[in-house]
Amino acid sequence: MQRHIRTRAAIVTVALVAAGAVTVGVSQAAPEQQSKPSATKHAKKASKAEIAALFDGWNAALQTGDSKKVAARYASDAVLLPTASPKIRTNHAEIVDYFDHFLLNKPKGTKIKSVINVLDSNSAIDAGLYVFNLTDPKTGEKKNVEARYTYEYEKRGGKWLIVNHHSSVLPAAG
Repeated sequence: MQRHIRTRAAIVTVALVAAGAVTVGVSQAAPEQQSKPSATKHAKKASKAEIAALFDGWNAALQTGDSKKVAARYASDAVLLPTASPKIRTNHAEIVDYFDHFLLNKPKGTKIKSVINVLDSNSAIDAGLYVFNLTDPKTGEKKNVEARYTYEYEKRGGKWLIVNHHSSVLPAAG
């Protein structure tokens, strides 16, 4: 019995010494790790006004009539689900192609309702309703198209880019 107690005491002692050594190692390593500030923890989140202004920049790019200027506002791996096409655009060339055709209508967008969620210092979502004033390039006839939208933005290399853009004609009230 006495031998059993001594063996148990020796095991407990070894375990405590090992735990103490690990604790000392962790406590000595922790200050070095804590002295390095986390970039994401201390980065400033964008304001909702800053995110709202991204749409204004996109809309201004539309006004230039230059599809490459519009497409430059999208990340190289962006996904565009456009209002006026059933085709999903998943690369720069396809996004340029969409705007080559869409810009013929001289679109001008106006937000009706916007809900902005700033997720962190490098990502935000702007979703809501907008109306596009369009002009038929053949007849000159003007029409308004109400649509719902979602823009997902990411800050990449210090620049806000669209990574996902969904736009669809607003369904009739049901």
